[in-house]
Amino acid sequence: MLKEGIKGIEEVIVNEENCALTVGSGTLKVFATPAMAALMEKTAWKSVAPYLEEGQCTVGIKLDLSHSAATPIGMKVVCESELKAVEGRKLIFNIVAKDEAGVIGESYHERFIVDDVKFQNKADSKLNK
Repeated sequence: MLKEGIKGIEEVIVNEENCALTVGSGTLKVFATPAMAALMEKTAWKSVAPYLEEGQCTVGIKLDLSHSAATPIGMKVVCESELKAVEGRKLIFNIVAKDEAGVIGESYHERFIVDDVKFQNKADSKLNK
């Protein structure tokens, strides 16, 4: 059952593929903000996935983040999420990302529970317009 307090944790090593220079968000070889955003979303959705009914998934609807410190290639980033509120089908998370030196980013994140087939079909219907 979905309830406040569910926590998630994911980690990644900063490398050439997730650095700002490669993803196009900057010119430096540091952990890219878009990569941090993706890690935050992954941490949140994976934390609640076991509690959903069959045929359901969550989609991100809002991500308000700050990226406060750079992380060089080779360092590990650990991301921790906590489900702070369940408002019907809307889920609200607080998320913190840290490297081995401390906090590098924080976010407020909202996800929405959807029927995966229905949602995908609605998205795909845009191709026929």
